[in-house]
Amino acid sequence: MTDATEQQPAPVGDADPADHEHEAGAPQRCGLIAIVGRPNVGKSTLLNGLVGQKISIVSRKAQTTRHRITGIRTLDDAEVATQYVFVDTPGFQTQHTTKGTAALNRALNKTVQAVLGDVDLVFFVVEAGRFGLGDAKVLSLIPPGKPTILVANKLDLVRQRNDLLPWLKQMQERHPFAEFVPLNAKTEGDTERLLQIARPYLPEQPWFYDEEALTDRTDKFLASELIREKLFRLTGDELPYTSTVVIDKFEEEGALRRISATIIVERDAHKGMVIGDGGERIKRIGSEARQELERLWDGKVFLELWVKVRSGWADDEHRLKSYGYE
Repeated sequence: MTDATEQQPAPVGDADPADHEHEAGAPQRCGLIAIVGRPNVGKSTLLNGLVGQKISIVSRKAQTTRHRITGIRTLDDAEVATQYVFVDTPGFQTQHTTKGTAALNRALNKTVQAVLGDVDLVFFVVEAGRFGLGDAKVLSLIPPGKPTILVANKLDLVRQRNDLLPWLKQMQERHPFAEFVPLNAKTEGDTERLLQIARPYLPEQPWFYDEEALTDRTDKFLASELIREKLFRLTGDELPYTSTVVIDKFEEEGALRRISATIIVERDAHKGMVIGDGGERIKRIGSEARQELERLWDGKVFLELWVKVRSGWADDEHRLKSYGYE
């Protein structure tokens, strides 16, 4: 597994505002923006579009995002130089007591609630024209008075745009949204428009990160996330979402990275699903993850994957912490 391809790496920014001086003397804006919503409304896709590069994994499987992931986009315009610091959150879990995943769900919800108290602006993401119990639960968590933009995603699935008018009126009655932005998170023009709309809501202050930074997450974390994305994509609905990836070894030798990772599953049957007939599926998971990591880091990657059964890990507070859950 050694093919190399090219793409710029995603540097990790330092957090010293004193290091960032804007040469032109124009005012600087910088602020934290939470991206929240129920599972599978497109939060991670939106984050990647806003940052301009993939830093959060995307999957059809619900509860794909499990960590607080920070993405950074800096626009050094002549008029106002702005740094947007986005916080992608797990979809809020309404089934706290689901057998076998209660501790994991509590951890995910705690992450969502902690983020909302710290940010300057909230993007509340829903599917355009839809609003259900899961959406209502997340909306109820937004602190009163916190500026919130209603982001109506998946606009391409709405047949008649006029159908959104009565829905929008209902949404405005539910919450005093500062703005309403219908969009398709996969469309660059739409995400750029959202950036311009959000800019005035961020305070004037020095940037938190270097201008080139794209995320505050480490390469080790990004490796585990991309492996997990390939795991979910290539197992489809066969594998329960109570599976995770732990990085056992991460070594850098110049442009070469040596990674050993373990896929944690709940049952022996799940282990068989991941390995596949003759080991074909795990080989494909490893190959696709390696290729994407090589594009991300512009260097060779040697990747070893293992599968282990750890029954009950998603309802074990100690194991959750050891696997990196907050």
